[in-house]
Amino acid sequence: MESGVSRAEANKAIRQDALREQLANGKHVEHVIDMANKIADLDNALESSDIHRLKTASDIKLKLINKYLSDTKQVELQAELTGSVDTNLNISFVSGSPDSK
Repeated sequence: MESGVSRAEANKAIRQDALREQLANGKHVEHVIDMANKIADLDNALESSDIHRLKTASDIKLKLINKYLSDTKQVELQAELTGSVDTNLNISFVSGSPDSK
């Protein structure tokens, strides 16, 4: 077990990885794309109830995917820092008008 990681956190990570693999193997993303293509296909006339069912099924699958698969905005970073880290910041303010110097 890694230092600083509790047993509960390690178990949670294992469960999340298993769920991600199950979702990937279930081809949920492909199903959503197929349903969207059915709705967008102008050659295939669909009843309003069919469109509603496809949209509802897509929404459910997308919620499931978003719950367990990481969004690109939500990336967890774990790193062990060794040595010194430079924390000095230099902040400069630039005026918007060319006349002010």
